[in-house]
Amino acid sequence: MSRPRVVCLVGPTASGKTALALELAERFDAEVVSADSRQVYRGLDIGTAKPSRAERARVPHHLIDVADPEDQFDVMRFRALARLAIDGVHARHRPALIVGGTGLWMRGLLRGVCSAPPGAPAVRRALAGWAVREGPVALHRRLVLVDPVAAARIHPHDMLRVVRALEVALVSGRRLSAWQADHAFQDAPWDALVIGLVRPAAELAQRIELRAQRMLESGLLEEVAALAKRGLPPAAPVWSTLGYRELRACAQGTADCRSGVEAMVRATWRFARRQLAWFRAEPSICWRHPEQDGPKIVAEVERFLAAGERPQDARIATPQGAG
Repeated sequence: MSRPRVVCLVGPTASGKTALALELAERFDAEVVSADSRQVYRGLDIGTAKPSRAERARVPHHLIDVADPEDQFDVMRFRALARLAIDGVHARHRPALIVGGTGLWMRGLLRGVCSAPPGAPAVRRALAGWAVREGPVALHRRLVLVDPVAAARIHPHDMLRVVRALEVALVSGRRLSAWQADHAFQDAPWDALVIGLVRPAAELAQRIELRAQRMLESGLLEEVAALAKRGLPPAAPVWSTLGYRELRACAQGTADCRSGVEAMVRATWRFARRQLAWFRAEPSICWRHPEQDGPKIVAEVERFLAAGERPQDARIATPQGAG
């Protein structure tokens, strides 16, 4: 008996995943399962480029707005909820379209999750308190000493992952990177076609800058200010999220808005490059330009859903022309 089929759209931020996902979902009567580590949070709408209410009315979406902005939502929780969502989509005899740029989540869903020890709340609180007192960069410097391999993969302001890497080392006496290196990947219960969206570097950079401007015009500063007024803890995931991190001081009137926006654009571009580097290392990704290869993508998805037929270049792991 063949496994159920799923289609995955991956790629860096601002590459056009949402627009293409809506087109494919409407064409194939599919439902979207989000694999975005920040769109799970309620209240983070504009800065995460979350699909609008109108777009979600057009196509059913899952794993959006399922957590509060101070909650810790990790890959294990995502994997459990995503599997339930995908099974539900298939039970309704519809295709599941998994869409997102969080590479770790996509890998965990399709290939299993590293068996590192579970979270230790007391250790996590102590590390978060240290970050508040000394700053996130100081905590990252500690990670460089403890686990340089993990530190090289994690941005100094990504508090969630810095704390997790230190937590694993302190609790188990073993580096997170060692746990990950020993992880034996598992076969997913589905047959997956993974399409990576790629654009030339200059094109992607321009889209990032234009999107930042549209976010501001749509009220991003007001959204950040509303979250700041809620008194969320410094270690809350919202404050390590692109845009919210850079614009927090601007929204509170303690920093220049122009400088904050420029920092947001620079950070987003660096993040997009890290996303591309991650996906380059993943197997079986078909790299496509979302507009130039649009008809080709539609035809490939149709053949895959109908007969499990894969594009001939499905083993290519390096996008051409990317930044």
